[in-house]
Amino acid sequence: MACSTVTPPSTSFIGNKKDLNLSVFSSATPLSSQKRERKSKKICSVMSPQQSERKPATTGSVKTGMTMTEKIFARASEKPQLSPGENVWVDVDVLMTHDVCGPGSIGIFKKEFGQNAKVWDREKVVIIPDHYIFTTDERANRNVDILRDFCTEQNIKYFYDIKDLSNFKANPDYKGVCHVALAQEGHCRPGEVLLGTDSHTCTAGAFGQFATGIGNTDAGFVLGTGKLLLKVPPTLRFVMDGEMPDYLLAKDLILQIIGEISVAGGTYKAMEFVGSTVESLSMEERMTLCNMVVEAGGKNGIVPADSTTFKYLEDKTSVPYEPVYSDAKARFLKEYRFDISKLEPLVAKPHSPDNRALARECKDVKIDRVYIGSCTGGKTEDFMAAARVFLASGKKVKVPTFLVPATQKVWMDVYSLPVPGSGGKTCSQIFEEAGCDTPASPSCGACMGGPKDTYARLNEPQVCVSTTNRNFPGRMGHKEGQIYLASPYTAAASALTGYVTDPREFLQ
Repeated sequence: MACSTVTPPSTSFIGNKKDLNLSVFSSATPLSSQKRERKSKKICSVMSPQQSERKPATTGSVKTGMTMTEKIFARASEKPQLSPGENVWVDVDVLMTHDVCGPGSIGIFKKEFGQNAKVWDREKVVIIPDHYIFTTDERANRNVDILRDFCTEQNIKYFYDIKDLSNFKANPDYKGVCHVALAQEGHCRPGEVLLGTDSHTCTAGAFGQFATGIGNTDAGFVLGTGKLLLKVPPTLRFVMDGEMPDYLLAKDLILQIIGEISVAGGTYKAMEFVGSTVESLSMEERMTLCNMVVEAGGKNGIVPADSTTFKYLEDKTSVPYEPVYSDAKARFLKEYRFDISKLEPLVAKPHSPDNRALARECKDVKIDRVYIGSCTGGKTEDFMAAARVFLASGKKVKVPTFLVPATQKVWMDVYSLPVPGSGGKTCSQIFEEAGCDTPASPSCGACMGGPKDTYARLNEPQVCVSTTNRNFPGRMGHKEGQIYLASPYTAAASALTGYVTDPREFLQ
């Protein structure tokens, strides 16, 4: 795999002291002349001569180029210029919370602002039950009740409620996984600030906006004020070029990046994705790319908005938005370059997302099950990809294969959209022919374990190939379970053989 890194000449964010008027000599004065002046008995001025043709910037310092993330922070804080490391109060465009963190955030809001306090803007708060939904666990059910009561009290415009757990389709407002629902319902817009009480809120960076996860205390404060104090992160830039092989998906790209920089390599850094490969990706694939930046410690992931973005948003939002783009002279902490045409299908072995390996190197790893779902790998195109592998093989799966559509819309797509090259068959038909489990009710499912009656939860120490985002011990349930993170292609191929399998065995 071809990869190179380009590091700026100086690790300091101040690239040139002369640009900040820190030089005590005129740039036109030769160094030898400076030395002679020091030896002279005459007292010489050490101030630079006034350059009348250059007017000072309105901020009192020289303006420099900014990255996308810096520009969004500057706009949201009403500052003309910002640099990494600065702390600023930003105005929040959208705050999202769900059934796991919502009750805690609401409790803090009421404690700090008063039992009768009102949220700063009822149309900018989005509340999405999605984590522990289809369970008999009373505490999990109570969490959704707390959200419902709060939304009624506050007249929250965007509350995607569910009451009938026996049939999700009987709940027209219910969506499913928050990060996919935010995009589908038009809450993601270029240039905006979106905060959510979930670490994978960074998914929305695919739309050219700043999106990151926050804790309950911060969310409680945002509920009352619409603002949050944030530090401007430095930016890592990832340039991905080359034609994307038809056996790769965005999951392979982000696993490659995390394997390259480690789970700590992006700590409190913006991760900006550019290049011809990124430009060729669909919105759902860009969401996959940004979704897992937090597994590298990233503050946010971001992709420049383009015609693909604008087309996706055409029928989803009427709210005006203004995209931003990194300046040509923006300063990046480091730049990584990848030739994607040479990349092979990857997995992340237990028990860390940066435990990267080629899928073909793990062909002797026997597995017990396959899981296709989550905000990372449960979107419409993820199921289309899995169906393509099953269709190409014409075989049946050799291990239980669980399918959990992210949202109600994805579930409908699985049952209605024809798979290209299938003669009109839908994903659901292909999955049934391959012997997979019937697609489950849309939710986060077993991605985060959940109550013991959660569908497809790892309740035994089994080996699972999963399209989810984390493979730490206990993540999907049993603490001795082993999770291999993979793309939908690799997951489907592995289901067909009962071993970790390179999808090229069926796609070429």
